[in-house]
Amino acid sequence: MNVGADSHPGAGQYLICNNCQKVIRKKEQGLKRPQLQTIGPSSFIPENEILSTESNTILLLAEEFSTSGRVDHLTQVMGLHPQYLASFLESQFYLLRMDGPLPLHYRHYIAILAAARHQCSFLVKMHAREFYQMGVCVEWLKGLQYAPQRLRNLCDINKILAHRPWLLTKEHIQKLVKTGESSWSLAELVHAVVLLAHFHALASFVLGSGVNPERDGMVPDGFTHTSVNNECVCDLDSDSSPEEAFFDDAGGGGGTIDSVSELEALMERMKRLQEEREDEEASQEEMATRFEKEKKESLLVASTGFEDEVIPTSQVSRFVEDATFGYQDFARHGEDNPPTFRAQDFSWEVHGFSLVNRLYSDIGLLLDKRFCTVYNLTYYNMAIHEDVDTTMLRRALFNYVHCMYGIRYDDYDYGEVNQLLERSLKVYIKTVTCYPERTTRRMYDSYWRQFRHSEKVHVNLLLMEARMQAELLYALRAITRYLT
Repeated sequence: MNVGADSHPGAGQYLICNNCQKVIRKKEQGLKRPQLQTIGPSSFIPENEILSTESNTILLLAEEFSTSGRVDHLTQVMGLHPQYLASFLESQFYLLRMDGPLPLHYRHYIAILAAARHQCSFLVKMHAREFYQMGVCVEWLKGLQYAPQRLRNLCDINKILAHRPWLLTKEHIQKLVKTGESSWSLAELVHAVVLLAHFHALASFVLGSGVNPERDGMVPDGFTHTSVNNECVCDLDSDSSPEEAFFDDAGGGGGTIDSVSELEALMERMKRLQEEREDEEASQEEMATRFEKEKKESLLVASTGFEDEVIPTSQVSRFVEDATFGYQDFARHGEDNPPTFRAQDFSWEVHGFSLVNRLYSDIGLLLDKRFCTVYNLTYYNMAIHEDVDTTMLRRALFNYVHCMYGIRYDDYDYGEVNQLLERSLKVYIKTVTCYPERTTRRMYDSYWRQFRHSEKVHVNLLLMEARMQAELLYALRAITRYLT
C-alpha cells in the first residue's frame, strides 16, 4: 500500500512500514508529523533546498563536462557548493575522459571495482552504464571472473586502499609492475591508484549525503534501481520514539532549545580555543601526546549502534573479491600497531604532488586545486551566525580523518578535535569515512541540528577529500619506496 506524495513534479510515493504507522498514530494523538522526503536528488536533504541553489551555474558546469546531456543527482547535491563543483568536475573529467595512461574502458571498470568495495550501487550502476555504452568487452560486466587478469590483479590494492591503506607496501607495487604479460607500467598504476582513491572517497560522499538512485538511462542487463540507503523514509529505530525523528523544513533539525545551546556552546569553544592559542602554544611533546590520545579514543567511536548488516546486491558483489576484508582501526587494542605516518616525512605538498604529477601529467595540479578549494571554502557563517572564521573547525574535520588513518601533523594541536567535534559528529565522520555503506539518515540528522544542509554537505566534501588524500599519501609513499 502506498501513500501519494505532494503534487510537486517528480514527487515520489512512500511505503507505509510499521514505524511509519507509529508516526501516523502519534499524529492522531496531536503530535507533529515529520516532513517526508520526495524522490529527489537526496533522501537526506529536502528537494527544494537543492533546487533553490544556483541552478544555472550547475547546469553550465555539468554541460561542460557531461556527455549525457543531463545533470545527475550527485552533481545536484554537490552543486550546493558551485565553486567546489567546478574543480571536482574538471578533475573527474580529466581522470575519465582526457588523454592518460589507461584506456577509457579500463577507467570506468576501475571505478566500478572501487565503488563496489563500499556497496555503492549508485556509482556502480553509473559506471556500468558508461562502460556498457562503449560497446567494448561488455562481458566484463558479468563479474570479476570475466575481466582480464591484469585488472583482477588490482583487487589486492583496491581492498587495502579502501579499508586499511596503511598496510600498503612497496611489495604490493612491485608485484603489480613485475608480473609478466599482466604487468602495469608505473604511469598506468598511478592512474589506477588515483581512480581507486577518487571513487572510494566519492562513495563516502554519495552514501554520506543520501544521494538517491537515478531513474532513467540505459542500464545493462542485471542492473536494477537500488536504494542507496535502503531505509524507510522515517528511519526510526525500534528503541526511539517517533517524535525524536521529526525534522522541520529549516534543515538538519528542529529549532529546539538543546540544538540552539549546542550551537552556542560550539561558538564559545571556538572563541576560547582561539584565545588560548594566542596566549601560549603547546610543546611538541604535549601535541604528540594529544595525537596519541585522540588516535586511541577513535577506537571507541562508532563501536555500537549500527543497523543490521548491509547485504550487498548481486549487481555489486560480482565485482568484489574477499568481501570479508573491511576497515579495522589503525590503533587496535593489544596489537603491534603500524607506526604513525608523520606528515613532514611524506606530505602531499612536498612529495605526493610532485610524484603523481611526474607519472601522470597535470593530475597533481587538478587534485591540488580540489584539496585547496574544499579546505579554504567558506561563506563566513555558521548556522544563524555571520562573520565567523570557520578555519579552526574545517581543519579539525580534515585532520580528524587523517588521525583515524594514522597520519599526524606536528604543527596541529589534536586537543582541538575533542573540543570542536562532539561525539555524534565523530560517529558520523568515522562511519562516512571508514564504512560509508552503514550511514543512515539518523546519523546525518543527529549532529549539528541547527546547521544548514549546505553546511553538512560541506562537511561531506571535507571528509571525501581528506579520505582521498590519505589514501593517496599511503599509495604514493609505497611507490616512492619501490622506486628507491
